[in-house]
Order: sequence, then structure tokens, then C-alpha cells
Amino acid sequence: MNVPELLHQLRTSTTAIILSYFILVNLIAILAMAIDKHKARKGAFRIPEAVLFLFSIIGGSIGSLLGMFLFHHKTRKWKFRIGMPAILIIQIAVIAFLVFSGSVELL
Repeated sequence: MNVPELLHQLRTSTTAIILSYFILVNLIAILAMAIDKHKARKGAFRIPEAVLFLFSIIGGSIGSLLGMFLFHHKTRKWKFRIGMPAILIIQIAVIAFLVFSGSVELL
């Protein structure tokens, strides 16, 4: 295997790992919203808001937003109505900056 083939394979596997990470963290974020909504209805111990925001910050912002609106959870709280979309916008801006500045190659 020559160097270009090795670099291509490494880039492909790195992309797969990163993509898998984002899929997993977004699924966990949706699940956390669903579980917290269920617990709220039952009056049980809840998932702390800081944990829900943490899932968003570490890459689960799309899942958090989907969970909010699919389960009608935390949609009245301004911290969530403003905070979750703001986190997503910041993440998109950072990714766009990294890609367009040449720091990161897509696929």
C-alpha cells in the first residue's frame, strides 16, 4: 500500500468514526429529551438541564432540537428556545470556518 492510498483509507476511517460519533450523540440527545419528558409526566427524578445542554454542546444539538419539538419538551423555557438553536448555529459556523479556511477536509 502506498502513501496516498494509506492517507485515503485513514481519512475515510476517520470520517466514519466522526460521523458515527455525531449519530450516536444525537440519538442519545433525543433519547434524553424523551426520558426527561416521560419523567416529568410521572413526577419522577429528572435529568438535570445542564446534562441536556451538555449533550447539545458535545455535538448533539440537532438531536436536542428534534427531541424538544418531537416531545414538546422544554419548548417554553427561553434557555432552551434560544440556547439550543444558538449552540447549533455556533457549531455550524465553526465547522464552516474550519472547512473554508482549509483546516479540515470533508471526506
